[in-house]
Amino acid sequence: MISAPVALLRRAGGRLLLRRAGLSRTSWARRSIQLRAALAMATGGKGSQSSTARPTNRLIYEKSPYLLQHAHNPVDWYPWGQEAFDKAKREDKLIFLSVGYSTCHWCHVMEQESFQNEEIGQILNDNFVCIKVDREERPDVDKVYMAFVQATSSGGGWPMSVWLTPDLKPFVGGTYFPPEDGIYQVGFRTVLLRILEQWKRNKTSLMENSQKILSALLARTDVGARGEEAPPSSKEVMSRCFQQLSESYDEEYGGFSESPKFPTPVNLNFLFSYWALHRSTTEGARALQMALHTLKMMAYGGVHDHIAQISGDEFFADIVADILLYVSRDLSDGSGGFYSAEDADSYPTVQSTEKQEGAFCVWTAEEIRWNLPDPIEGIPEEKTMADVFMHHYGVKEDGNVNPMKDPHNELKGKNVLIVQYSLELTAARFGLQLEQLKTLLAKGKEKLSKARGLRPRPHLDTKMLASWNGLMISGFAQSGAILGKREYTDRAVRAASFLRHHMFSAVTGKLLRSCYRGQGNAVEKSSIHGFLEDYVFVIQALFDLYEASLDPNWLEWAVQLQHKQDELFWDPKGFAYFSTEAGDPSLLLRMKDDQDGAEPCPNSIAVTNLLRAASYTGHKEWVKKAGQILAAFSERLLKIPVVLPEMARSAAAFHQTLKQVVICGDPAGEDTRELLHCYYSTYTPNRVLILADGDTKGFLYRHLGFLSSLEKKDGKATAYLCENFACSLPVTSSQELRRLLLP
Repeated sequence: MISAPVALLRRAGGRLLLRRAGLSRTSWARRSIQLRAALAMATGGKGSQSSTARPTNRLIYEKSPYLLQHAHNPVDWYPWGQEAFDKAKREDKLIFLSVGYSTCHWCHVMEQESFQNEEIGQILNDNFVCIKVDREERPDVDKVYMAFVQATSSGGGWPMSVWLTPDLKPFVGGTYFPPEDGIYQVGFRTVLLRILEQWKRNKTSLMENSQKILSALLARTDVGARGEEAPPSSKEVMSRCFQQLSESYDEEYGGFSESPKFPTPVNLNFLFSYWALHRSTTEGARALQMALHTLKMMAYGGVHDHIAQISGDEFFADIVADILLYVSRDLSDGSGGFYSAEDADSYPTVQSTEKQEGAFCVWTAEEIRWNLPDPIEGIPEEKTMADVFMHHYGVKEDGNVNPMKDPHNELKGKNVLIVQYSLELTAARFGLQLEQLKTLLAKGKEKLSKARGLRPRPHLDTKMLASWNGLMISGFAQSGAILGKREYTDRAVRAASFLRHHMFSAVTGKLLRSCYRGQGNAVEKSSIHGFLEDYVFVIQALFDLYEASLDPNWLEWAVQLQHKQDELFWDPKGFAYFSTEAGDPSLLLRMKDDQDGAEPCPNSIAVTNLLRAASYTGHKEWVKKAGQILAAFSERLLKIPVVLPEMARSAAAFHQTLKQVVICGDPAGEDTRELLHCYYSTYTPNRVLILADGDTKGFLYRHLGFLSSLEKKDGKATAYLCENFACSLPVTSSQELRRLLLP
């Protein structure tokens, strides 16, 4: 662990408290319809619905909904940029950097408690240069200072609070602070005054310490291969990753490690791949069981919205449909892009003056009884629809939220709907037929959905990110292909077209990071260029979209972006990709992410993207690059692969070589569709789909000369399994193709 200057702040409750600095106040007189319209785009946070005139700061000119949420704080916020940096140097003031995002509950809490506090605002304005950053808009800034916070304290999170010297070097930082001193934690006001005192008394020492901290961070974040180091053994990496996941698995509730748990698709993807490669072993069966149980418990629990969604017999397909329905209905822009998120906090009623966490989704027992009063006919006991619904979903009269998880008592007496019993057990408990119970629960959901429709909706962050749009395109494309739902594939195509039209420059070949819903629902672009994560997730999406739509234009764009990614981010000395482009003097570190989290590490996805790109083009340099990435992360993969499960999975793809499944035929023909359905519905990792449609002038035929030698057999659509461009004997039935696909 890197040591921060402990003399700055005393320990409270065993935790080192860390924070950072702000700026002087300026009088802002400008008020206009344009500014009020901008504010109307950001109604998040925990403030009241009052329309009383408030101060305005520079954030009013930003596009980020998170920054706009703070545009009327008494704190004189600056966006991240040269104006703030110059002021800090000119006035020799510390910088207070506050990083968060618009749908973050604790960010709202700190804003209400501290950033809306006039006295604290005055301390900040008089003594610090205050900078506010949307971590989703500027992940580069967030990652640099989060690395510092995690290295110098017991953890990290948002809101992130960091104090910097005028030359942007961090020296103390943390996350949420209450406004005043408490039993276990020093208050924000006290932290500010202590830091200010130390800056006045020990400026030279602080500057020296900040340089030492930066040097230590540089060493800590250095990821790279030494010489021509070979990639690690995939067998060893996969085995150790499975073992480490198995040891942390929660047998009762699913997921990994202790609460709080976050959905981590990388773990589930790894387990499915491990099962596919070890189908006949005990370990393979264990991997499948862990993944499926985790998914089922997430679907039964409060993280899945049980109201206003569809239901049916195909459990996992129904959950997919639920999610995609929500995204299509509530997170979609008319231009085709996907918005970022809805807030955790909202007004409980239209009369409410304060937002509460989870207000839109939770229920009191009284509310459910009021909305579901209908008696159930034909059963021994006198019961209502509410009785059955409350039993099935674990609703309690005094609420089912643990008070220890509700520090502000916002959820007291409220219930999160969680499936407590199987349909069979609930039906037996009330003497109902299974179909009768399903109908009853569906009617109950419909009625509660109408009741919830009267509540104020949570704030919607209408920022559209290239990376997250890429992930969502992959989800729609894969779902469309596997479930045979053309509407899902079409939605993915619309989103990809949106990216190409609004977030890509044909002149520079670069992606943009973000754009926003502007006035009149117009799309407003940002000036922030894409980061590595934007490129890898969009490239992955385009490969997935090709497999679902069979349109080679998406392949061609993916390959174009892969070349641009190499140009902008590749490290020719230590190998692997940097997270950011070179040349930004405000970034102290040019980092390489070394951990898969809620989102995969970009380098993890890059390995598979490179292998897929090579399979579609024959460009062997990309296979070499994939191996060099694995070599760069070799030490971490061999010791703690559980922090890089997606990269562990891609290591198997590298060592086993991607299989090219070539289908020769007319994509509209029934025989071709049968083979495609077999490909989509048979889960095997480490493969790519190629449709050889006979267009010798098309993208694939231009790059893969061997396709010209493959043809239909007996006039029927025909499949080949190829490896390193050497192909199997042709097969024409789905049964034969499935035998080829399965190991």
